[in-house]
Amino acid sequence: MHLNLKPRSRLRKKPNKKMRPQRLGATISLVLFLILLPVLSVAGMELLERGSLHNTMDWITNNQSLFLLNAGITFCLLIFIYALVGSLAISGAISTLLLGLMALISYMKVTMIGEPFFPWDILLNKESMDIASLVTGKAALIRIGAIAASIIVVLSLRWIIPRATISIISRIGLGLFSLYALYAFGIKTPLAGKILDHIGVNEIVWNQQENYANNGTALAFTLNVKNSIVQKPETYSNEAIGAVAANIEQVSQTQPTMKKASVDLQGKKPNVIFIMSEAFWDPTLLTNVKFSEDPLPTIHRLQKESTSGYLLSPQFGGGTSNVEFEVLTGNSMSFLPGGSIPYQQYVSKPVPSLASYFAGQGYKSMGIHSYEGWFWDRNSVYKQLGFESFKSSEHFVNPETKGYFISDAEVSRNIIDEVDKTEDPMFIYTVTMQNHGPYDDPRYGENQFKAEGNLTPQAKTILETYTQGAHDADQSLKMLIDHYQNSDEPTMIVFYGDHLPMLGLDYQVYKEAGFISTSNANDWSLDEIKKMHSIPLVTWSNFDMPKQDIPLLSDSFLGSHVLDMLHMEKPANFALNAEIAAQVPGLLSNLVVEPDQTLHAQAPDSAKALIDDYRNVQYDLLFGKQYLAGYLDHDYLTKASQPSYNAEFDNPDTKLRAEGDSGSPPEAKPVSAQ
Repeated sequence: MHLNLKPRSRLRKKPNKKMRPQRLGATISLVLFLILLPVLSVAGMELLERGSLHNTMDWITNNQSLFLLNAGITFCLLIFIYALVGSLAISGAISTLLLGLMALISYMKVTMIGEPFFPWDILLNKESMDIASLVTGKAALIRIGAIAASIIVVLSLRWIIPRATISIISRIGLGLFSLYALYAFGIKTPLAGKILDHIGVNEIVWNQQENYANNGTALAFTLNVKNSIVQKPETYSNEAIGAVAANIEQVSQTQPTMKKASVDLQGKKPNVIFIMSEAFWDPTLLTNVKFSEDPLPTIHRLQKESTSGYLLSPQFGGGTSNVEFEVLTGNSMSFLPGGSIPYQQYVSKPVPSLASYFAGQGYKSMGIHSYEGWFWDRNSVYKQLGFESFKSSEHFVNPETKGYFISDAEVSRNIIDEVDKTEDPMFIYTVTMQNHGPYDDPRYGENQFKAEGNLTPQAKTILETYTQGAHDADQSLKMLIDHYQNSDEPTMIVFYGDHLPMLGLDYQVYKEAGFISTSNANDWSLDEIKKMHSIPLVTWSNFDMPKQDIPLLSDSFLGSHVLDMLHMEKPANFALNAEIAAQVPGLLSNLVVEPDQTLHAQAPDSAKALIDDYRNVQYDLLFGKQYLAGYLDHDYLTKASQPSYNAEFDNPDTKLRAEGDSGSPPEAKPVSAQ
């Protein structure tokens, strides 16, 4: 028998009436904190990103549902941290730090490369963080100071607001709820999809800068989580890839045998030089604008004399590496999640490319880029793509600069130097940097080319500055042509841009010039989408090649087309590209172009099966089990990276960096308007 010997007075303790107001006050403080902090955090993030209180308030006022949804996401983050930490003020400080860093890094990325902060950037270690060292100035320091001050204020609340505690069970429940909510919106479950549709969320995957600006940083970042995962196509299997391989073999057998290029060149293999000129485009295409003189005489001459046309770029205003990815590998961004960056996400093992193909043909494959090698993770990616070496700006000797970056003329001189000192024929993939944005400051001094048209003074300055840089790119191409015109080394040059330039905010110059009807990309017609992604392509060679007109060709199909021009046998994936290009020469996620230039928002039924084959092969090469290598071109498709990659530059005794201040390229100027 249990005997309770404690006095009754101690068993029935009277409630302390003074404690009730304290608990009530703590509860109210807790609720207000959990509501107000997410709301203020979202407002602060948007202010950091947009840089203007007026623009921030305008977005909040006109997008109240989106604003509240962003606040809901930050609320879930705060609740999850609170469930782990148990301290309200500390949880709020951690949440403020994370959200502030997200907004700050996104601001810096947009400043430098026109791309916001993505979930996969978290996995890039120092590469993504190195952007911070390249952005200096008052604007960045003010943002850093604002974040630090906000964290101090939130932490100080620990000694001001009443302390509220909840049971461990309740914390676990809150943590699980918040984690599921973040997961649901991150992968867009059916319920989350209904909520997003009801609110009217429009995810602009092909223009992530606009996606973040319209939907808010927290929401856009969360929605991009699903873009980190590439789903296996439903039709992908060994049997499906085997059928593709059989089709490739059948097509190759029915086509006439191609003559080797070396037969026509007295046994010599031609140098093949790709030049992807930063933001290169033809400003004379603007509808209602005229220039004082022709800024692109070399390009316009080659358009009349040599094989030329237009490439369909998957990018606008930024994302240079995605264009490289398409050209070098023959793969298409249209099969990858919107906003993804293959160089940073997917190229972590050897991937067959033009570099590895030419290396297998006895060429020295070299990448040249007049910016730092870590950018877009090129140092490691070029190794996986099969290059023998990569000459980034660190290995330029006392380079000439123009504006903010190494000049295009300096890049041409480096191409000539590398070819002259190399005995083997060379495949060179070149990426320039001189005419990278912004263009709102006349960084080239007095601009030679004056624009006339119905443009505001700001738009006129932007256009004239850009055009001066485009002219310099044109002249750097002329330098190469003049050199190889008299060379006994057979050489082919393929010149094009990576994307249209970002000429002011909200497509300012394009809108004022009448090139597009609206600055809202969602309202563009298919023809306007095509125009805003079409880049001039010209070729030149110092040996006879028949002239071809290319109305439009996706970047991913350029490699197979060049191999055809050189009469070189195409490996399996590029052979498939040629077959697809014959049916749909233009392929973007939101635009499909037929050979007669008929435009579609989606692939026509007649091409869907072949495009499915393309998607399956791309998945097989990047993520799958490499079934195709079991049927065709095993050595090429499974080729390892070159063991001596970059030995000529990585060896301390052979590094080319010159001593002194002149050996370092200038830091990029912070971008205020873009």
